[in-house]
Amino acid sequence: MEGIEHRMVKVNGINIHIAEKGEGPVILFLHGFPELWYSWRHQILALSSMGYRAVAPDLRGYGDSDAPDSVESYTCFHVIGDLVELINVVDPDEGKVFVVGHDWGAILGWYLCMFRPDKVKALVNLSVPFLRFHPEIKPVGFWKSYYGSDHYISRFQEYGEIEGEFAEIGVERVLKGYLSDFPVLLPKGKLFKRPLDEENTLPCWLSEEEANYYVTKFQKTGFTGPLNFYRNLNRNWELLKPWVGSKIKTPAKFIMGDKDLVYGVPGMKDYIHNGGFQEDVPSLQQVVVMEGVGHFINMEKPDEINQYIYDFFTQFH
Repeated sequence: MEGIEHRMVKVNGINIHIAEKGEGPVILFLHGFPELWYSWRHQILALSSMGYRAVAPDLRGYGDSDAPDSVESYTCFHVIGDLVELINVVDPDEGKVFVVGHDWGAILGWYLCMFRPDKVKALVNLSVPFLRFHPEIKPVGFWKSYYGSDHYISRFQEYGEIEGEFAEIGVERVLKGYLSDFPVLLPKGKLFKRPLDEENTLPCWLSEEEANYYVTKFQKTGFTGPLNFYRNLNRNWELLKPWVGSKIKTPAKFIMGDKDLVYGVPGMKDYIHNGGFQEDVPSLQQVVVMEGVGHFINMEKPDEINQYIYDFFTQFH
């Protein structure tokens, strides 16, 4: 990836790996599961050529960043603590950046704006809208009640169990399975529906070489760090009680594909289009639903996404 520079920065007591390119106002790119800084490769190259400095970390537990051992080290506060210090490191003068998030990175983008709005100029989030807290129902219970105990969020909860099953079928198969067709259900013994000897066909937007970059990194680190984000869903729900009902006031734009699994969640379309989302994020300026596009929208439609990001952020100089 031409001209992209890599370095380790010490933030919040751990080492975080960042990839960066360009000069100008900083855009911080936050990846999701099971991804890496590399998921933003198209955005880094494009936005750095449009007058921005693109910075994409591997979140804690991922890639070349440190992966603390304890499950409790992956709460929303730990990860946002990393990001706040990272913003101070990459933009010491202003201490305030543009943010783009996808999947878990989008959830973190919303949290960052909720806890530290002074750190974010404007936000573009992909795939996961702001998720309203339900004061009575814990998130893991909510998913289980809709989708049963084979739902991936339920299956990710037990420390070590899904790691063992992933190890059996191999990192390559797991990653290619996720990146090509994010499975909502993971029944024991039939994790990715296909027989083990059947080839995994990659989508047209992901080359073998690109997929292998992920495989190489995850073979080194395993999945425990990334899965620990999910293992803190209920803990985050408890920790976030003081913010129930709070609004996100940062200027925001939201983009998702109509084939994204998140768009199909019960009640999601109604929340996004019928006022709930706008109520929770009063500065939400635009919602874009792209036809025929799935979950990994920034890799599937890089040119359109790059343009959307650029057009939105240019208002705030």
